[in-house]
Amino acid sequence: MRLITLVFAAAMLLFLTDSPAEDQDPNYSRKGADTCFACHDDQTSLAVFRTKHAVPDDPNSPFGHGQLQCEACHGPAGEHAARVRRGQERPAPIAFASNANTPVAEQNKFCINCHTADTGFAWHASGHDINSVSCAGCHSAHADNDPVLTTSTQVEVCFDCHQQQRTQSMKPYAHPLRQGEMDCGSCHSTHGDTTDLLLVRQTLNDTCFDCHADTRGPYLWEHAPVSEDCSSCHEPHGSNQPGMLSMRAPLLCQGCHSQDGHPSLPQDAGGLAGGIPSQFLLGESCLNCHSEVHGSNHPSGSKLMR
Repeated sequence: MRLITLVFAAAMLLFLTDSPAEDQDPNYSRKGADTCFACHDDQTSLAVFRTKHAVPDDPNSPFGHGQLQCEACHGPAGEHAARVRRGQERPAPIAFASNANTPVAEQNKFCINCHTADTGFAWHASGHDINSVSCAGCHSAHADNDPVLTTSTQVEVCFDCHQQQRTQSMKPYAHPLRQGEMDCGSCHSTHGDTTDLLLVRQTLNDTCFDCHADTRGPYLWEHAPVSEDCSSCHEPHGSNQPGMLSMRAPLLCQGCHSQDGHPSLPQDAGGLAGGIPSQFLLGESCLNCHSEVHGSNHPSGSKLMR
């Protein structure tokens, strides 16, 4: 398998020309990628030929005609590729990884030089940039299938840092992230946005309504928390309660609605409150009567009962 990969890499390099910068900067290698692959012939390095970064007929690719090939991203190989004396440390090229010695700002600069349209204007004010997250901390530039760009594998990349959200996603009631039916990018703009929490829409509710359009309204009789903030009642990343509720009714409802004068206490010192049959207080609790909890368009639905 390795021999096949080496032959394929050699065939691809036949289409490539020497670095155009060699006449301007002697630090660039005369043989371009051939110099690099003389030592870096492992599967991880050679896998770049299965990506868009090594397309010979794409002038925007680092391996395209007249480009700098490996050195377009990793910097001039002059000192790194030169002979070193015994005991002397070989100068390191620009490395891309979350734990690399190259500063994150320098790593990201090389990526953003080409991927300006992908990052957008909001990247430099995003939580990822502020917290010095490198592009290579999420993306695999040498992988033919970048895990973070695939719905079924993206969440595992995000969960490497967002451990609390991983835990919440493992709860009984959660969005289908682990099933590969949606990813973090379904709700969040990972490269930055002007919204709080990097949401894809201007508000949390607008983000939720992209999928849950049936709760959008407008309603003749609105339930105020629904129009204000979905997270007033729901946990977006996962919950132990049905419907991803933050707690079960009637406790959830009583966070806003006082139980005084209303038979919403399932049990007190004298038994069931007000003598109301238990089936109206247990199970679905408040929703047994107030079933249209997101709002109602019925002329008699002011109590959200129909």
